[in-house]
Formats: sequence, C-alpha cells, structure tokens
Amino acid sequence: MQSLGLSAYRANARQGDARLPDFPCARPEGELLWIHCPEADAFLAIQDLAQRQIAIRPNLSVLITVAPSTRGTEWQAETQPDGIILARIGDDHPDVVSAFVGHWAPDCCVWAWGGLRPNLLLKVAETNCPLFLIDADVSGFNSKRERWLPGVVRSLLPLFMAVFTRTPAAATRLIELGLSREDVEVTTSLQASGAVLPCNESDLADLSATCVGRSIWFANGVQREELNTVLAAHRQALRFSHRLLLVLRPAGTLDLDEAIALTREQNFRVLSWDDGHFPDEATQVLITQDVREAGLFYRIAPVSFLGGSLVAGQEGVDPLEAAALGSAILYGPRVGRNLNSYSRLATAGAARIINDSAALGMAISRLTAPDQAAVMAHAGWDTVSAGAALTDRITDRVQDALDIKAGIG
Repeated sequence: MQSLGLSAYRANARQGDARLPDFPCARPEGELLWIHCPEADAFLAIQDLAQRQIAIRPNLSVLITVAPSTRGTEWQAETQPDGIILARIGDDHPDVVSAFVGHWAPDCCVWAWGGLRPNLLLKVAETNCPLFLIDADVSGFNSKRERWLPGVVRSLLPLFMAVFTRTPAAATRLIELGLSREDVEVTTSLQASGAVLPCNESDLADLSATCVGRSIWFANGVQREELNTVLAAHRQALRFSHRLLLVLRPAGTLDLDEAIALTREQNFRVLSWDDGHFPDEATQVLITQDVREAGLFYRIAPVSFLGGSLVAGQEGVDPLEAAALGSAILYGPRVGRNLNSYSRLATAGAARIINDSAALGMAISRLTAPDQAAVMAHAGWDTVSAGAALTDRITDRVQDALDIKAGIG
C-alpha cells in the first residue's frame, strides 16, 4: 500500500505536459544493465564499474544516465568504450517514465548516490528488474522532499536488493528513513580503480633482458607542445644517469615520424619500437605510437610522466592505469577530467605534480632509483586496490542478479 506522501507525489507528477526524451539509439540486443549517475564527479568511477561488467559479460550493454541538470565534460566524451551508451534521463512524469522503461527495458538497475525518482523506480520494479543502491550519501537523501515527505523514500527503499552507503552518516540517514540496520552496508565511496592493461609477455621478457641494469622512464601521451619539455628533462637526467632510457609515446597531432625527426634534431640517439627495434646500449630514446603498448612500458618503467597534463584542452591519460601496473606518476597541472584520480594518487603519495622541464628532470633523476619509485608505486597500488574492492563486490551482486534473471545457475 502506498503512503499518503507517495500518493500525493505521484498525483502531482502527472501535472503538466510530458516532455518525452530523445533516445540516442535503439536498445541493443541482449542484456542491458542500467546505471544512473546523478553526480558528475562520480562519472569516471561509474564508467569503470560499467567496463568491469562488460569485461565479465561480453554480450552485456550498459546504459549510463545522468540527470538533465548535470554539467561538466566528464561524461560528454565523443567516444565511449565499447558496449556503453550515454543518455540524459527525463523528468519523473509517468508518460516519460513509461517511454524510458519501454525503450530500454533494463535487465538490472544500479542507482548511485540518491535523489531517487519514485515513478521511475516503481515502474522499473514492476518489470521484475533487480535494483541496487550504491554509494549512497546523506546529500542524496536530504532534499526538501525527503525532509517533508519521508514516506516517499520509505516506500522506495525496500525496492533495492542491496544498499551500500559511502559513510556511516549515510547509513544512519537511511535507517532514519526506514531501512533496518541489517539492510544497509557501509563501504568506501565508489572510486575508479583503473584497468590492468595487457602486454605481450614475450616482449616484456625480451625487453627486460635487453635493458637489464638500465634505468627507464616512460613519457606516455606526449603532445606536440610538451615534447621539448620532455626532451629537456631527459637531457638533464642523463647527466646523472648516462644509460637512462626514455620511452616516448607521442599523441594528439604529434605523430611517430615527426616525433622521431624532432628528437633526432636535438641529437638524441633514437629508435622506433614500432619498426621492430629493441634498444641497444647507444639508444637514448625509444619511440612508439601504439597506445596498446602502454601496458608493456608501465610494467618496465618505474616512473612515468603522463602527457596532456602540461597543455590545456587535452583529454590526457588515465593515471590509474599507470598506478595499477606499479609505475610512479609525474604529471602537470592541467589534468582535466582525470582531476579526481590524480588528486587521490597525489594525496596517497603515488603521484607528484611538476610544472617545467627542470622539475621533471630532477624528479626523473630521483625516481628512477628503484627504492625511491617503489614507495610511490606501493602507494599507487594501495589506492587502486581500495577502489577495486568495492567495484568487485558490486560486480558480484550485479552478475548474480543477471544470472538469476537469465535462468543461469
């Protein structure tokens, strides 16, 4: 039986004209997981969660929705990983809700933070779609509606198969709104954990043998405007470690041939990894354009500079990928959509900010010493692992729900 508050809300929601949403595409065939992300700052963590589901269940598609008022560029990238669909969610008018649920027909729903939509959640629940509430926060349950019509949320919370809150205070708030203590689990906040990039194991073994005894650093995703800074830092660091090897991956408008030519103009001895060359004792710079090789070079380089961070307007490089593979991180001040990830790593001591070639060269000289880089690498691993633990737990619950709905197991 609906509470009076919920009945009043649903009657009021019918007022006015329905603005039916424009869907970005047809519903893909197969299973569809829907994740709602009301907070723009949480988008990268939600995207990471979505990619984890797809990696386990290759035929799964994931719809990520954001609220109509969501600002910021984090979720507006032109391209998304395979299997992920982005859309803004409509208002909670019954006609809009019916159109949304009818179009997407989700097989499972994960709702983050709070700001519950009563009509939408009730409609989804009517389709026997399992629902999970994750990363719940006090701020997501402290609007005027929750304060004056607590019966609305009280009627919705039992719809969720599991509830995870990011703080004890959030758990207390949900208990006040009607959940029992046994139905609420306090976790960390949802954080992106970074993909463990693959590499060719034979290349790793051969390159490690070739470079035994040499210090190596990796400059990944270097933009044209950053190349001189990276090369100047390498020249400075070579004064302290004459066998130091720089692995450089150009990005943006800087292509492989131009990067090789510009590096040779500065009298560095250069080889192209993409042409099948392994570095010899004389090689000072090894250049590759292939982004798929990042996993190899993060593994072999104890320290990495992440490009796109010294110039404005670049998407940049995900620092969690470097941290997940044990590379200490150096970066510039312009990190854009990856700000939260860099901040987490910097706070943990896994990443350091630099502003110019002198600072970069000095940092490289210090951190290519194994004992120095190891401290940062360990801090990075701890940070990535903390984010992965919660993601794994949510993933297990979602996958189990999808299996049950599909009649598996």
